[in-house]
Amino acid sequence: MGYDLRITRKHHETEVPPISLDEWIALVDADPELRLDGRAQVQAPDGSIISYENPGLAIWTPNGVPHAGNWFDYRRGRIVVKNPDENTIAKMKQLAAKLQAKVIGDEGEEY
Repeated sequence: MGYDLRITRKHHETEVPPISLDEWIALVDADPELRLDGRAQVQAPDGSIISYENPGLAIWTPNGVPHAGNWFDYRRGRIVVKNPDENTIAKMKQLAAKLQAKVIGDEGEEY
């Protein structure tokens, strides 16, 4: 499990257009700290490889180095990050401003 934060235009079921995949890809392409990968892999404790694929999956690479485990995952009109640290939350806020969106937590709290 974990705690998700999401970049979204929607809050409490308001009627607003979702973030489109094209908007997200354009933002990633314009940001030198983000890289669209489309695939993430991790090794499970038993040694097996767990793989996840999504065309809107990007990794944050500040200073050219992937930021430990912080994938920005486009899903159904929003961008989801699992267990973000304070630096990642700051990046999420920066991206949200560019998308005219907000950063919202699992409990509905706004960052």
